[in-house]
Amino acid sequence: MDGAGPVVVGVDGSPSSLAAVEAAAREARAHGVGLRVVHAFGRPPAHIPVGGRPWEPSSAAGVPQLIDGTLGEAEQRARATAPGVPVEHEVVVGDPVEVLEIESRTASLLVLGSRGQGRFGALRVGSTTGHLAAHASCPVLVMRDDPHPSGPVLLAVDGSPAARGAVEFAFSQASRHGRALVALHVWSTRTERAYASPADPPFVTYDEGRLRDEEERVLAEALGGLGDRYPDVPVERRLVRGRVRHTLIEAGADAGLLVVGARGRGGFAGLLLGSVSQAVLHHAPCPVAVVRARPT
Repeated sequence: MDGAGPVVVGVDGSPSSLAAVEAAAREARAHGVGLRVVHAFGRPPAHIPVGGRPWEPSSAAGVPQLIDGTLGEAEQRARATAPGVPVEHEVVVGDPVEVLEIESRTASLLVLGSRGQGRFGALRVGSTTGHLAAHASCPVLVMRDDPHPSGPVLLAVDGSPAARGAVEFAFSQASRHGRALVALHVWSTRTERAYASPADPPFVTYDEGRLRDEEERVLAEALGGLGDRYPDVPVERRLVRGRVRHTLIEAGADAGLLVVGARGRGGFAGLLLGSVSQAVLHHAPCPVAVVRARPT
């Protein structure tokens, strides 16, 4: 993971967010950085009177209880999970999505629960999580209900230069957590891409053997050099002919983490803005990490 920023986790007191806190604490320990626990609530009024407060008095009156309650429990969970990891907390008045997007600019990793309550309830898997996954400045980890997922790191390989960051992140995660890596590349023929229904007849002639050889090369080139850099990570290369969404979700049943890039080519094109991303974020049974391409 590049940079020395903290791991940031959004909390609201729900069981899902507290499980995310535990995961975030483990990540902070594994990467040797601090943990920042953030709770955002409400939205400040558009026009604040001179000398006025950016929140309503009723909201301000509850801040101490909020710190002692929601954040207090989150900190206890974090310290019990990863003793010795520096933990700080912050209560922010503002829209949770905007707050966490800003927090991501100085973070190493942003961790979210899959379901929430109150204002953070919008962080259940869906359009809001998809927005953060697509626009956060750091990798985004979306946890599931299982606080201790087991299994290898599953990497969705598409071979595009933009996805190189996801490949590097997956190797780093596997190394730091002592897990194997499964590099999965899903491919199909042009005919299969063109027809929505398997019942539609193919009318394009193709050399399946040659296409498969090309996809083998895509997979090998995507992983190039990373095996030497992470010799402690066992790597299984898996080339599957099929439909991307179904294959990724099915493979996620045996994974401890599914890593995807924010942009791709072929079957992964537009991953975080289309149906594939929504399917993975909604239905993958394991945690999902989304890694955006680095700015060029």
